[in-house]
Amino acid sequence: MSNEQRSIFGKIDSVIILLYFALVLIGLTAIFSVEYKSTDPSIFMMNKSFVKQLMFFGISLFAGLIILWTESKFFSSFAFLFYTIGILLLLITIFAGKNVKGSHSWLGVGSFAFQPGEVCKIFTSLALARFLSLPETNFQTLKDRLIGIAIALVPAFTIILQDETGLALVYFSFFLVMYREGLPNAVLIIGFSSVALGLASLLVDRLILLFILSGIAILIGVLMRFAIRRNILLLAIILGCWGIAVGFSQFLVPFAFKHVLKGYQIDRIYSMLGKDVPEEYQAIQLSDEGSKKSNTSDYNVMQSKIAIGSGGLLGKGFLNGTSTKNDFVPEQNTDFIFCAVGEQFGFLGSVILVVIYVSLMLRIVWIAERQRSPFSRIYAYCVASILFFHFAINLSMTIGLAPVIGITLPLLSYGGSSLLSFSVLIFILLRLDVDRQVMIR
Repeated sequence: MSNEQRSIFGKIDSVIILLYFALVLIGLTAIFSVEYKSTDPSIFMMNKSFVKQLMFFGISLFAGLIILWTESKFFSSFAFLFYTIGILLLLITIFAGKNVKGSHSWLGVGSFAFQPGEVCKIFTSLALARFLSLPETNFQTLKDRLIGIAIALVPAFTIILQDETGLALVYFSFFLVMYREGLPNAVLIIGFSSVALGLASLLVDRLILLFILSGIAILIGVLMRFAIRRNILLLAIILGCWGIAVGFSQFLVPFAFKHVLKGYQIDRIYSMLGKDVPEEYQAIQLSDEGSKKSNTSDYNVMQSKIAIGSGGLLGKGFLNGTSTKNDFVPEQNTDFIFCAVGEQFGFLGSVILVVIYVSLMLRIVWIAERQRSPFSRIYAYCVASILFFHFAINLSMTIGLAPVIGITLPLLSYGGSSLLSFSVLIFILLRLDVDRQVMIR
C-alpha cells in the first residue's frame, strides 16, 4: 500500500464507518433470525437470504475500496455522464424490465437482476451536486431552480412509469437539498399545504370542504379589507389561492384517484386513514386485479404491529420471535425487517436502532457543513436526505402510519441493489470528505 493510500485510510471518518458496519451487521442478524431453522444442515446455505446478503456485503466493501482509491474529482467530472447513463437505464427498464411483484423496475438476465432506480439515486445525487456547484449556476434564478428540480424529478417520473411508486417518492428527498441551497420557503409551504389539502379532500366531504375553503377566503378578505383597499392586487392573490385550492380539492384529487392511481393504491391510502373506500372509487378498486393485494398489505401491517408489540420492553430474545420465525409477516426480511428487531429485541432494541440511524444522519450533516467544496457539501446533503426518506417512510409503513409502498430500510433490508447503492453513496461521501479542504470542480 502506497503512502498516499495510507493517508486516505487514515483520514476516513471512523464514526461513519462504525455506524455503517453496525447497521449492516444488525441487518444480517435480523435476516438470519427470520429464516433460521434448527433443521437446516448448515447456516451457510446458498439459497438463504442471509448468505446472499453476506455476499452482497462483500461486493459492497470491494466497491467501497475501489471508490476510496479513486480520485475525488472523478465523481464531479463524470457526474452528468453517470446521470445520462442512469436515465437511459431507467428508460430501457420501462420496455425491457422484469416483472417482479407487480412492477417492471428490474433489469437482468436469468437469476441476476438489479433495480436501475436504486443505482440512479447515486447518479442523481452526483448530478445535482455538480449542477448546483457550477460557478455559472445561480440558484436564485427561476431557470436554474427549474433545472435543479428537473434533475431530481425526471428519474422519479420515469420510475413511476415502471409501476414503482415507492422508490419514485424517494427522489422528492432532493427538495430538502435544494431548500438548503436556497429554494424559497414558499416552495415548502406550498408543498405542505398541498399535502394537507389532499388529506382534507379524502377525509372531508367535497361539498363541505368547498364551504370551508370559501369561508376561509372570505375571513381573510374581511381581516385584510383595509390592506386590500390600498392594494387591489391582494384581492387577486386571495381569489387566486382560493381558486387553486378549490380546483385542487374538487377536481385534481378526484381525477388522480379515478385516472392515475390504481385500485390497490386507493385501498392502501384509505386503509391508512382508517376509512372505507368511497363508492365513486369502488368500481376502480374492483376492476383492478392489483387491488387483490391490498388485503395482503393490510395483513402485513397488522402482523407487523403484532410482532413489534409482542416484543415488549426487552424483546423475546434472539431467534425467539414467534411471528417472524413462523412467517406470519410476509416480506419480513425486506420491507418489514424492522418488525424482526422489534419482536426479538423489544422497545429498547428498536430505540437503539433508531438512535444509530439518527446518529448516522446527523453525522453526515455535520460532515456536509465542514466541506470546503460546494460539490462535496451538496452531495453529503443528498446522502442524508435519501437516508432520511427511506428511514422515515419505512418505519411509518411498518407501524401503519403510511401506506405500504415497498421502501427498504437502509442497510438492513435484504436486497443486493439496495445494500450496494447505499454503500456506494456512503463510500463516495467518505472519499470526498478525505479531500474536504480541496475545492472540487
